[in-house]
Amino acid sequence: MPATAPELVLVVACALVDADGRVLVARRPEGRRMAGLWEFPGGKLEPGETPEACLVRELREELGIDTEASCLAPFTFASHPYPDFHLLMPLYVCRVWRGLP
Repeated sequence: MPATAPELVLVVACALVDADGRVLVARRPEGRRMAGLWEFPGGKLEPGETPEACLVRELREELGIDTEASCLAPFTFASHPYPDFHLLMPLYVCRVWRGLP
């Protein structure tokens, strides 16, 4: 009988690329899982939420910037097993937003 698969965690992320080609990344805060590692802004989807809607919401909540789903371009994804969960992370690119992150 196969072993039970670990929990699948779906997290969506976004590479914000400005007009000068700079990419925004942030360091994960102390006290959180994988503290100190670098990451793109994003987060977990809420029930019934699309990846694009999640990113629009998360970018507003985390960075105070506004963008549209139509400004998000799918780029790649990561799939990585950890001991207690399996991460699946679609990564989008965004070059158009309003506000300063």
